[in-house]
Amino acid sequence: MYTDELVFVALIRVISEICGQFKLRAATLYELSSALRPAWILISFLLVLAAGAADLPGRQKPNILVLVTDDQRWDSLGCTGNRIVQSPNIDRLAARGTLFRNAFVTTSICCVSRASIFSGQYERRHKIVDFNTPFTPDAFRKTYPALLKQHGYRLGFIGKYGVGNAMPTNEFDYWRGFPGQGQYFARGETNHLTHKMGEQAIAFLEGVNPLQPFCLSVSFKAPHAQDGAPREFPPDPRDESLYANVTFPVPRTTREDFFRAQPEFVKTSEGRRRWQRRFADLEMFQKTARDYFRLITGIDREIGRIMQALTTLRLAENTIVIFTSDNGFFLGERGMADKWLMHEESIRVPLIIVDPRLKSSNRRKEANAMALNIDLAPTILDYSGIPSPPTTQGRSLRSWVEGKRAVNWRKDWFYEHHSVPDKIPQSEGVRTERWKYIRYIAAQPIVEELYDLKRDSCEERNLANQRAYSRTLNRLRARWKELRNVLE
Repeated sequence: MYTDELVFVALIRVISEICGQFKLRAATLYELSSALRPAWILISFLLVLAAGAADLPGRQKPNILVLVTDDQRWDSLGCTGNRIVQSPNIDRLAARGTLFRNAFVTTSICCVSRASIFSGQYERRHKIVDFNTPFTPDAFRKTYPALLKQHGYRLGFIGKYGVGNAMPTNEFDYWRGFPGQGQYFARGETNHLTHKMGEQAIAFLEGVNPLQPFCLSVSFKAPHAQDGAPREFPPDPRDESLYANVTFPVPRTTREDFFRAQPEFVKTSEGRRRWQRRFADLEMFQKTARDYFRLITGIDREIGRIMQALTTLRLAENTIVIFTSDNGFFLGERGMADKWLMHEESIRVPLIIVDPRLKSSNRRKEANAMALNIDLAPTILDYSGIPSPPTTQGRSLRSWVEGKRAVNWRKDWFYEHHSVPDKIPQSEGVRTERWKYIRYIAAQPIVEELYDLKRDSCEERNLANQRAYSRTLNRLRARWKELRNVLE
């Protein structure tokens, strides 16, 4: 752009704030500002409206970019300690923003977690417990996309929607979502879905009206498996040689004794069946791990392209970026694949929030607070100046990003998993800063597990049956009962 064009765009953004006080439509404003394109007329127009500027908010509403991956465990990035995986663009986000070291999901399965991300609610409240149930119209009106739209945001959604089979196409200004899992490659095509989604995101950004804030949610399928396919984690063809000569370390808890220590109903569950076709021997482990991490590097490449587009279009300096995953993933730990169970590999996710408007001195580079997926909706609404509905159960993370002290922040939280009970053991529990209590609620008799995460971060030693820890066990049992009742 030429200098006068940049001045023009900046000025009409100011006009949009002013005229917003008088309820002028964006289209009307755009036509008006185009007619007033000569700079001296535009400046005169600003002077005429100067009296209205006194009542404006302190700054323009920020744009929001929400990047959600699928089944990406927390330790799968350079910025979270992985020394093998190439993720330079996501690492760059972490360097520019705040990396949450202890981020979790309240239910580790796609449909429930995505409903929690949209609504800021536990499964117990939003009632999405399977892949077919959509939000009710009233429930959707209280999600972050619907509330942003009600307050003038332009909405875009790309990728895996994940909440029911009925797509809310008409609720978005730009819709490139799909139901179910989607396919990494359309029939007869070599264009990978992750790359296609990057193209769609850039197309949305190129169509942004500078007079209107936007929220774009990009919901990647990767690195989720193409369940049941001959090759379940097919990467972009450009990445076939990536990690080809790398030997990924095998987690210590993949040993057979860790599998045998689990309850019988866990050993015969869906996680074990999927382990059989992904991790049953060392060759299978390496093949699956290479493809899994190739998919993550493919995501990183597209995020880099999206961030470059924000910069090229001069949108980057007013765009909040949130990066996370809907749940974690077992890479063979405990003889399991996928997620669902309450162990760290399943429930812990990466989380980065970037507010480019903050000075480096005012930004917290890392946060150790326990952040949850239900915190994302209230965080987005907070940045947009919109109150969270009374039904919201999460809390805004903004104060942590801004280096402020969050008052009465959680010291523990409740976990629940009730989906697909014929294949996945139902479980609930409590995770504190030090302890983890797991309760398999459908087992008879009840099966409990207790881990001291401070001394046993890999959860190798179940303390539930040891008398020395009975007081801790009873305290966490009581806390589990309290939380499950108050979170309805």
